[in-house]
Amino acid sequence: MVRSIFFILAVVTVSGLAKTSSSSLLSPNFYDYSCPAALPAIRRVVEDAVQKEQRMGAFLLRLHFHDCFVNGCDGSLLLDSTDTIESEKLGAANLNSIRGFDVVDNIKAEVDHICGRPVVSCSDILAVAARDSVVLLGGPSWEVQLGRRDSTTASKDAADADIPPPVLDLPALIDNFKKQGLDEKDLVALSGGHTLGFARCSSFRGRLYNETNIDPTFARHLKYACPTSGGDTNVSPLDETPANFDKKYFSNLVENRGLLHSDQELFKSGGFTDGLVKLYSENIEAFWFDFAQSMIKMGNIKPLTGDEGEVRVNCRAVNY
Repeated sequence: MVRSIFFILAVVTVSGLAKTSSSSLLSPNFYDYSCPAALPAIRRVVEDAVQKEQRMGAFLLRLHFHDCFVNGCDGSLLLDSTDTIESEKLGAANLNSIRGFDVVDNIKAEVDHICGRPVVSCSDILAVAARDSVVLLGGPSWEVQLGRRDSTTASKDAADADIPPPVLDLPALIDNFKKQGLDEKDLVALSGGHTLGFARCSSFRGRLYNETNIDPTFARHLKYACPTSGGDTNVSPLDETPANFDKKYFSNLVENRGLLHSDQELFKSGGFTDGLVKLYSENIEAFWFDFAQSMIKMGNIKPLTGDEGEVRVNCRAVNY
């Protein structure tokens, strides 16, 4: 797909947006002197992982999202449980659902080898891997702000409270994002990440059998993979092109073919979010621009910087 001047401007412009006081210490050039080969190394490992399994791109994007929504973008999601830490991996939105931790391990090992020591934080690895995954699957690029440090703790309770489940109505979604400093445009644009990947039957069965604002042909097809009982782990694509970062997700919402209840809530009431969904369904460059801007804004949620936190040696454990 040819990328227009509008898209080129998107890549340049969004790099300077969505700054907060703590995130002002972040910079896309953070590793230029300490390890200039770091970002190319991350991309190589991500590219290899996505080539082996295209679904991995969606998982890596989701890891960054789920990390940032729980006490900020600090790599807390990656920590395994210990005597003093109950891992966020055990949260309802994460357990037996998200993957990609082994890819993060591989990235960390490669980057530390290239850099000669632990220089790049695990939280920065998540941010860069998410961007690289989107690009590899045909989506936009953006300058990732860098310099985050890693947390020394995690919170399963916060993961259960703050990661939005697929059953939320629009007002609850808006409130959930507002809690993170994100607005309605961010909600719709970031939800566009669901143009990648799959969802389990258990996450959309309620919509499939109980809701009326769903295309009948679409619903009939889904029922083969998601019966009224059983088949909880059966998966269906979030749109027809689950390995392409396109605008099909939004086109589906306009046609009442959103897979998740929370997705279809974005196009239902005739309000502001409806207008954005319609715009993105017709103009992929508008979607890409806003998605890139919102990814930078999300990546700026409460980062640890300076002397806060640490740069982990092992992304799964705090340093001792």
